[in-house]
Amino acid sequence: MPSVPARDINMEIAGIFRDLGVAHASPHGRMAYKRAAQAVLALDEPIDVLAGRGSLRQIPGIGPATERIIQEYLREGASRTAERAIQASAKRDEVLALHAHRSHFLSRAAVAGALRARRAKGVMALSDYKGDLQMHTEWSDGGESIASMAKAAMARGYHYIGVSDHSYGLRIASGMSMADARKQRREIERLNAGWDGDFRVLQGIEANIPLEGGVDMTAEEIATFDLVLAAPHSRLRRSEDQTDRMLATVRHPGVHVLAHPRGRMYSRQGVLARWGEVFEEAARHDVAIELDGDPYRQDLDHAMAKRALEAGCLFALDSDAHSGRELRYSEIAIAHARLAGIPAKRVINTWTADELLGWAERKRRPKAMRKKRAR
Repeated sequence: MPSVPARDINMEIAGIFRDLGVAHASPHGRMAYKRAAQAVLALDEPIDVLAGRGSLRQIPGIGPATERIIQEYLREGASRTAERAIQASAKRDEVLALHAHRSHFLSRAAVAGALRARRAKGVMALSDYKGDLQMHTEWSDGGESIASMAKAAMARGYHYIGVSDHSYGLRIASGMSMADARKQRREIERLNAGWDGDFRVLQGIEANIPLEGGVDMTAEEIATFDLVLAAPHSRLRRSEDQTDRMLATVRHPGVHVLAHPRGRMYSRQGVLARWGEVFEEAARHDVAIELDGDPYRQDLDHAMAKRALEAGCLFALDSDAHSGRELRYSEIAIAHARLAGIPAKRVINTWTADELLGWAERKRRPKAMRKKRAR
């Protein structure tokens, strides 16, 4: 399987720019450094290769100040210019605290390297991927219609997508009411009828995990969806252990996928839990663990995903896209899966739509009934 890169120089330099995006005194300067960080993270090649070709100033968002910092870092392994600015900043301690949350993120160049590298037999590959199961449309906080997302997915060669707009409990993300969910179902049925089986949209829901665990919807409500993703959106910066909350979620009979399990982002730690216990319980209850490919989430990352693999988990590899263009974020999730050595057969996105729906329906049945029918 691909080996974890010894260094991700694009991520290192983007981290410096992110630091300066916090530490700089002026709003204009903070925004400029954040744009530079985004530009470096999005590069398909290592930045030292581009510097060797004299191409740094061709990168959008890289100007004289950011070019100087890059050149210093490539020459010396550090940028004294950036270090002096951070040391002099009133936000120095805030910047240093943010470093603790940045483990195992991959730049676009590192993702490309992981996808190109030779893999062990059976390990997940791009060609195994049949469809993306977490994305958001104009029904909640996404920017495009279901038809537009489906068209973008078809262009990527997908067989299906799972639309997973937010549930009504997450008002900040324009969560979808059950009345709207019924209207969305009718729209999906109309679209699917037009494709006559050549492509399919599944209706999922990203339900919110309440403080006590489980989901913030009734059993009757979640039973109307093809696929239920449960995700944490609260207590993401707290220091207390939340193992019980997450155990209650994977034990919930209506949950199919534990989505972006920690709720981490580049600037926050996410949920703290005894994740080994959570993964073992998820495996016992046949709940898939998601690797969310949003570049600022990357949750789970390859190190945590390896622990889930050892616990016997299934996986979902998703983009968390809010537009058709963002469907490419699934490649970040796939890169993490490859680095973790996850076999394609353990990834639900490699199944056909009928296999997915069959698994989802079996999970809904009471455990005793599942065992009886399996005999």
